[in-house]
Amino acid sequence: MHWIDIGVNLTHESFAPDREAVIERARAAGVVQMIVTGADIASSQAALRLAQAHPRTLFATAGVHPHHAAALEAEQLPRLRALLAQPQVVAVGECGLDYYRNFSPRAAQLRAFEWQLALALDCGKPLFLHQRDAHSDFVALLRSHGAGTLKGVAHCFTGDAGELDDYLALGLSIGITGWFCDERRGRHLAALVARIPAERLLLETDAPYLLPRDLRPLPANRRNEPMNLPHIGAAVAAARGESSRACAAHTSAHARALFGLGADP
Repeated sequence: MHWIDIGVNLTHESFAPDREAVIERARAAGVVQMIVTGADIASSQAALRLAQAHPRTLFATAGVHPHHAAALEAEQLPRLRALLAQPQVVAVGECGLDYYRNFSPRAAQLRAFEWQLALALDCGKPLFLHQRDAHSDFVALLRSHGAGTLKGVAHCFTGDAGELDDYLALGLSIGITGWFCDERRGRHLAALVARIPAERLLLETDAPYLLPRDLRPLPANRRNEPMNLPHIGAAVAAARGESSRACAAHTSAHARALFGLGADP
């Protein structure tokens, strides 16, 4: 079985000592392609360098997370546009709104999100989207900036049935992480994943975050890795009433189609 991890933070400092080994462990586990998430200009540049160093195995996103929105100025948009022009960069983001933490003022988040929605329309690349406690504003902006034209994934979906319906109506794909494996917070997702069409479902680890709580044995450092994606995929497949092989096949096919990844390396 071959899997694709559409969201892994390989530029995170926790991977600095053994990044190459992490990539090899993932490949040994059947995770044949990974998309490295950019969260600001610097990490997007680092994600691109990783993708260039691992052609056809790693790809990158380029964007500014809502936590860093206050640092994004109009003068930096040409740099972001230049990153998005690189063939290894397959999505705009991580971008969106986060009213749970509000590390950036809401006005700055809205401005940065609108800029990146416009960039996505200009460059024709899908969005890698983040939303937390900001659903109404998030959906309103997506609707006003080309609903039906914009493509993308609602990264790390943890919402309710209403949010899922809104995202599907907008034409978005749905990214499921190890949150699904958390019996405290993810139990409601078991019923919802069965409602996601196969051609709209994507899988991601969001490593080093969101280590599946039911993983055994748990690593001593509690760091998530992309090699754990098959564990998440098996849990999602069971909830959908399908085999892991079928889940791997359709989520990988959809990832390749949405992000233009090409065949396995």
